[in-house]
Amino acid sequence: MHLIADTGSLRALCDRLAASRYITVDTEFMRDSTYWPRLCLVQLASLDEAAAVDAMAPDIDLAPLLALMRDRAVLKVFHAARQDIEIFYHLDGSVPEPVFDTQIAAMVCGFGDQASYERLAARLAHAAIDKTQRFTDWSRRPLTGKMYDYAISDVTHLRAVYEKLAARLERDGRAGWLAEEMASLTDPATYRLDPAEAWLRVKTRLGKPRQLAVLRALAAWRESEAQRRDVPRNRVLRDEAMNDIAAQQPATREELWTLRSLNRGHIGKAAADALLEAVAEARAAPAATWPEPRKPRPAANHAGPAADLLKVLLKLRCEENGVAQKLVASAEDIEAIARDDAAEVRALKGWRREIFGEDALALKNGEIALAMKGGGIRVIAGAG
Repeated sequence: MHLIADTGSLRALCDRLAASRYITVDTEFMRDSTYWPRLCLVQLASLDEAAAVDAMAPDIDLAPLLALMRDRAVLKVFHAARQDIEIFYHLDGSVPEPVFDTQIAAMVCGFGDQASYERLAARLAHAAIDKTQRFTDWSRRPLTGKMYDYAISDVTHLRAVYEKLAARLERDGRAGWLAEEMASLTDPATYRLDPAEAWLRVKTRLGKPRQLAVLRALAAWRESEAQRRDVPRNRVLRDEAMNDIAAQQPATREELWTLRSLNRGHIGKAAADALLEAVAEARAAPAATWPEPRKPRPAANHAGPAADLLKVLLKLRCEENGVAQKLVASAEDIEAIARDDAAEVRALKGWRREIFGEDALALKNGEIALAMKGGGIRVIAGAG
């Protein structure tokens, strides 16, 4: 097994890989009991070699690896890169660049939404991936041969997957389509976890601005506390409890403890006081600073049927162009177009507008129509 467990060997490996046009990268990590992902293993491959880096080895310094991730002369190829990039961002405060994500490239090339690595390896590298190690405890040492083989296969077969997808993109003139997606994937803002914005991820039915202000304050406290303690958010405070506190807005510990959704055994006096302080500060804040309730956008006449027709058109055009529907337009995009010809959605911009957006507007406005013909659905000239 080519397992790197010391800084000198890692530096030598990274020096060799830095001479490559591209490298394939994958990580194995644990996050069951922590807020931040705990990096256990990093797999790397060039055309000439493949190795795994034991990120948990005593005293190993990952600086050479992080420098390689920042080296813009070397393309970093991942599959489903978002969590991997998040790990590197947390370690270094920067994201790997440039990046090629084979899962997104597969969507551009018509392999459907979120094609798995196993599927792409089978189709493009003619390799069968052993899935038995998928749920392995990667913090366990020593690694077994099966663990290593599974981990390293995630970067060795990825070389063939990348090369064939890259060739298809160039052949079909779609390299620019992927570049747009990579720009978002490598934007550091994608990975910044701002406690002040944490409340936007909380499911809630609260509809009053003051309640939402309290929820925002509670979520910010929970996010900061989870980061500080490095534990999952729900270990600090569950969403249900936050919603109850925001609805009831207790002013004393006694009032707080009466909430059935609050596990008193997990909330000490210091945490209870912090929650009460967050409630009080949110209530005292000027009303102009309270969040506005999220109001459902009113549907235009026939927006429902129009959205249904647009979904059919989306499927048709994506099949014709060999591109995943999810990459072209989301359900929210479809509904927005059904309501407004000038909707600010990606489906009405750039290459998406060319293959779908223009026809979507034409269908909505009666300039074209959908009809059954020859056993399938076809686009025909509309009645106007």
